[in-house]
Amino acid sequence: MTSELRDKIIAVCDKKIAQKGETVGVSFYAFFSNKNDNPDFLMEAATWWIKTHQLDHFEKATKIKALVL
Repeated sequence: MTSELRDKIIAVCDKKIAQKGETVGVSFYAFFSNKNDNPDFLMEAATWWIKTHQLDHFEKATKIKALVL
């Protein structure tokens, strides 16, 4: 995983946890805007989420952050 993706995941998870609490769920789409302006970055996140860790569509942000750290 690139440091760019790692930093983005941590920042998004921290923000979601701060806004909605420890039980908030996220999908890998949470790390992107609604337009596909960086397909390589999207594929990196999807590969990490789906192929590497076989995660469900929604997972707790705390779990995702812990996996990244």
